[in-house]
Amino acid sequence: MGSGFIFESKVVGGSIPKEFIPAVDKGFKTSVDKGPLAGYPCLDFKVTLNEGGFHAVDSSNIAFEIAAKAAYRQTMPKCGPQILEPMMKLDVFAPEEKVGDVIGDLNRRRGMIQGQEPTPGGVRVKAEAPLSAMFGYIGDLRTMTSGRGQFSMEFSHYAPCPRNVSDEVIKVAKEREEARRAGK
Repeated sequence: MGSGFIFESKVVGGSIPKEFIPAVDKGFKTSVDKGPLAGYPCLDFKVTLNEGGFHAVDSSNIAFEIAAKAAYRQTMPKCGPQILEPMMKLDVFAPEEKVGDVIGDLNRRRGMIQGQEPTPGGVRVKAEAPLSAMFGYIGDLRTMTSGRGQFSMEFSHYAPCPRNVSDEVIKVAKEREEARRAGK
């Protein structure tokens, strides 16, 4: 992940004149802002232009750009797109007698425990969890640990959402789009 949008042309023999190839690239680049699942930007994919055709009279840059946009709309849903969510790296400190509660709570938040290390005042738990599950965590941690728990969190990477989460995101996005259309 992290490669962004990559366009390459493998057209040989002039099936598409070279001056139209940048228009194809532009057509895809302007399409990536609206992904096929919930309308969010599409990241990390590659388009390879292998072949095409042109007509000496009717071909133009705009025609190739429109064709690229149509190709995006038709092919992206077939490519196995996934909704990604931000994953956070967590460093949680808890008193030794409360570590089980803390780990259980992180598991309920779809966290993945990556390790524990004893410290003089308790236990440090290293984990990863989705950002969406971490809202309100400081209050819950303080309640669990009688105010003695602490944590820090930083962005780690993006990862595919579980199916139930992506289904809900798609549903909400469709409802929002329908409401927007009805309001016009």
